[in-house]
Amino acid sequence: MSHLATTDTLFFERAGLDKHRTEKLVDNALTGADDGELFLEYTQSESLAFDDGRLKSASYDTMQGFGLRSVAGEAAGYAHSNELSEDAIKRAAGTVGAVHQGRSGVIAQPPIGTNRVLYGDDNPLNDVAFEAKVKLLSEIDAYARAKDSRVKQVSASLTGSWQAVRIVRADGHHVADVRPLVRLNVQVVCGEGDRMESGMHGAGGRTGYEIYMQPDHWQAAVDEALRQALVNLDSVDAPAGTLPVVLGAGWPGILLHEAIGHGLEGDFNRKKTSAFAGLMGERIASPGVTVVDDGTLPDRRGSLSVDDEGTPSNRTTLIEDGKLVGYMQDRQNARLMGHTPTGNGRRQSYAHAPMPRMTNTVMENGDRDPGEIISSVKKGIYATSFGGGQVDITSGKFVFSCTEAYLIEDGKIGAPVKGATLIGNGPDVLTKVSMVGNDMKLDTGIGMCGKEGQGVPVGVGQPTLKVDEITVGGTAA
Repeated sequence: MSHLATTDTLFFERAGLDKHRTEKLVDNALTGADDGELFLEYTQSESLAFDDGRLKSASYDTMQGFGLRSVAGEAAGYAHSNELSEDAIKRAAGTVGAVHQGRSGVIAQPPIGTNRVLYGDDNPLNDVAFEAKVKLLSEIDAYARAKDSRVKQVSASLTGSWQAVRIVRADGHHVADVRPLVRLNVQVVCGEGDRMESGMHGAGGRTGYEIYMQPDHWQAAVDEALRQALVNLDSVDAPAGTLPVVLGAGWPGILLHEAIGHGLEGDFNRKKTSAFAGLMGERIASPGVTVVDDGTLPDRRGSLSVDDEGTPSNRTTLIEDGKLVGYMQDRQNARLMGHTPTGNGRRQSYAHAPMPRMTNTVMENGDRDPGEIISSVKKGIYATSFGGGQVDITSGKFVFSCTEAYLIEDGKIGAPVKGATLIGNGPDVLTKVSMVGNDMKLDTGIGMCGKEGQGVPVGVGQPTLKVDEITVGGTAA
């Protein structure tokens, strides 16, 4: 069944909306506006959490509703409801119409579509029985505890969702997408004496549960979480000061995402609140640094066949060989800046208006061997995993905590360290990248990005790279 047929069933048969009358309502609601759309959504989601040797929580939710948006110049009106009815849409039209009242705008042309589909449309919630999911989490718990006597606590969770969306424009243009998403997460706490340390590993993507149910897959996840916990159990206090830092391949790209990626979203640059505003075409990073936002990677957590405005996802080059060459755009900011939409208009749900958001943000390969990069550092830090962080978009300043990091001494990886934080400035840190590895890796599918109260799934990736100087906040006296 096509995505249009699937959403026909959900919204125009089960929910009872009449397609032609709905189109007429949207057309009337947006007369005089520059742009806008009706966004219809149906989502099923579930979450199971296993902790302390038992199933601690299990939830299942079904959500549906619509959001109606009118765009007039720099202004936008948005109204939403969980009631899918013509009366509710009419009430919403009265609200958003105030934005373009008295205007004679010409509605923007619809996105140019493609037939590209980046993931399957099967509902993962229907793939595996509830009992099998609980059994999986129980096996994870037992396996982890049997691996090492120092294991004190095991937490495991399994989450999945199936989202169907339909975008209806005033010109009668329809776009639909069906989006599965799953994630397995494992956390292990190990203790020795009076010391306790934890490790975590997760994986996910726009697939079904089947791959995560395979023993070789979930056992590898447990092994990695346990390895990280045991490494941290042997960690020493992190040094403090300005040091060279080597960032590992894969998940450390979350620093790139936060410290640099948000600053390259179109709305911040149009409003000139980004540290990168007005720098198009200028060098903002070291030669050899190329960064892309790629929403077209099959089955990846951050990928979208079409964004939440109906624009097909793209591979957008943001920084090319150190020069700023592009921003991530939704339709409104692209039009106001004289740019082309890049397929980055995203929203958390029907209750939220779209805005420019990242998909999978990746630094591309360089030409250095990772071992060569490590050996070039006399004294520094090798960071392979990060936890929480904070970024100020306007200044570019960031603070990130390392969940796994090591000393580098005389070109060799030394003892693991605890309590290391990286403190710096996004635009500045890009200019201090002196070596880019040839081992680019994507994260395992765990990223979640927040912006203005909205959370959406994202991906990151990068090769091993060396930053000549970052301020390291440590715990060593």
